[in-house]
Amino acid sequence: MAGRDTAALLAVSADGAEEADRDLLARTAGLRFAEYTLRLTSFAEPPADADRVRVGAELGYRLAGVDDYPALLERQVELVREADGWRVARETATGAAAPWDLGTVRAADGRHSLVLGLGEGAELAALAELADRAVPAVEAVWGPFAGRLLLELPLTEQQFARRMDVSADAYQGIAAVTLAVGGAPVHTPADRIVVNPDAYRQLSELGRRVVVTHEATHVATRADTRSWTPLWLSEGVADYTGYRDTGRTVRQIAPELAKDVQAGRMPAALPADEAFAAGAAGIAQAYELAWLACDLIARRYGQDRLVAFYRTVGAFGEGGLERAMKAQLGIGVAEFTKDWMAEVARLRS
Repeated sequence: MAGRDTAALLAVSADGAEEADRDLLARTAGLRFAEYTLRLTSFAEPPADADRVRVGAELGYRLAGVDDYPALLERQVELVREADGWRVARETATGAAAPWDLGTVRAADGRHSLVLGLGEGAELAALAELADRAVPAVEAVWGPFAGRLLLELPLTEQQFARRMDVSADAYQGIAAVTLAVGGAPVHTPADRIVVNPDAYRQLSELGRRVVVTHEATHVATRADTRSWTPLWLSEGVADYTGYRDTGRTVRQIAPELAKDVQAGRMPAALPADEAFAAGAAGIAQAYELAWLACDLIARRYGQDRLVAFYRTVGAFGEGGLERAMKAQLGIGVAEFTKDWMAEVARLRS
């Protein structure tokens, strides 16, 4: 596959599988593989007279010029016994689909990005242009960007669901997600941005720009993000970076929060992680509250201090939020929460 060697691929194909393998080569013709491996992960010795067996496998692929580490996907491989030994009859996804499982993949190269998709070239090129604008915007806050930004644009919401291995409505209304590929060491920037096409196409040009920059921020900050980094902070800095220099007012960025405050509904604490779950009630307000918290830090203490605080939270370990905040901002979480709630209350007027 990496060398586009049709003869070598067909040499391990079972009788009758040649057409499917040629189709696989056609569906991946737009991709440049630096690595493509299929490793058996589960296997039971078949009966002596068995002529067909299914085994578990791990597909690892690395795209040239983009991936430092392979993306890993779970597969099932059907093997058929033939006169000269076992051959591959079929390979299917058992978890998240590969992009080429969904159809013929096209690629759009940007200056700082690579977009893979199944739609029209113009749509892919437009996304690459947004990604190329997002990378410098992220670098202005977080420093040099490691490598190229990789984005995937399925054609339909159903394809997005297959790519993510979720139900079709699991991410309804969410325009994009950043997907850790699994083959990289923990805390290395080896992510893909997967765009939810139905939600993304409903956005304005500014909305698309903010979404792509938001997700690019997740890629840039992955090396500093830990399981204990609160989502109000990780989602807040992503929105802060996305909305930076857009000229939008607080009410334009946080309209749902403004409505709540004007109706007398005030938050009692910084949003908990579960408030950001796809489909959660009040998820829009959670993102807006998170943005306001990070915007407050940047305005009051400086953008560099916001970045330092984020990285310190990751470095200080689980339970280190209080210490990190005192180290970088000079106040604790309780005092910061009071300041933040005062900012929220200003939306009453």
